[in-house]
Amino acid sequence: MSTADNPRENTERIALSIEYDGAAFSGWQKQLSPMLATIQFEVETALSKIADHPVTVICAGRTDAGVHATCQVIHFDAKVDRPEKAWVVGSNSLLIKSVRVLSASRVPFDFHARFSATYRRYFYVILQRKIAPAILYKRVTHIAQELDVAAMHTAAQALLGEQDFSSFRAAGCQSKTAMRNVMRATVHRQGAFVILDIQANAFLQHMVRNIVGALLEVGQGQRSGQWLAELLARRDRTEAGVTAPPDGLYLVAVGYPDKFQLPWRCTLPSFLDSENP
Repeated sequence: MSTADNPRENTERIALSIEYDGAAFSGWQKQLSPMLATIQFEVETALSKIADHPVTVICAGRTDAGVHATCQVIHFDAKVDRPEKAWVVGSNSLLIKSVRVLSASRVPFDFHARFSATYRRYFYVILQRKIAPAILYKRVTHIAQELDVAAMHTAAQALLGEQDFSSFRAAGCQSKTAMRNVMRATVHRQGAFVILDIQANAFLQHMVRNIVGALLEVGQGQRSGQWLAELLARRDRTEAGVTAPPDGLYLVAVGYPDKFQLPWRCTLPSFLDSENP
């Protein structure tokens, strides 16, 4: 069989874990306008130079403008044989400093960064203090008012399980279904930070930020602890609260079946505890 008959001959599939500060970007997805900076464009440009041919990448989850990632996962097909270290070191030598490749792994062709993923895990980080941050500007969401974290955590338990999340999807969300399975939803305090830790098989557009907007109303005493359960039952976005800013949102982990033997795990923002929960 010739190479033309088998396009995967002399080709390998590579998976990367990537960290980025999304504050200066118009989201992950490459845009038609060259004036809009995107993470995908920066990553594909660097990888194409290392591969010496055009590279198109697929990510586990497209993050919105201003959203960060400590462990985004992508895959691409390369027609050259490069050591895994070359994809890391070479790419980082070409990438802007707000985007970094953390690790690279050869994977079989049945691996798909998006469709093989079994879960995505996000942290939403709120800084609760009177003065807005300078060093963590655009890296956290600032709330000056005292929050009832226990009430927020209790309310978040209504999110668990497979449910219709229409009340928490963006108006422009293109997903065919609003059904999602939330496996984890906790709200806890860590020093001055209040953190939503949420994990699901997948997320709708703006789903986490809309959930945070509702939880903040509970934490500020504007709504009862039962309000999130009521919102879910109504399946109506217009009944829910405002969308929280993107500043505090981090993609921290993507799960895959053990058969792929991927080395990475949950990675938290560096200003939080280095221990992985």
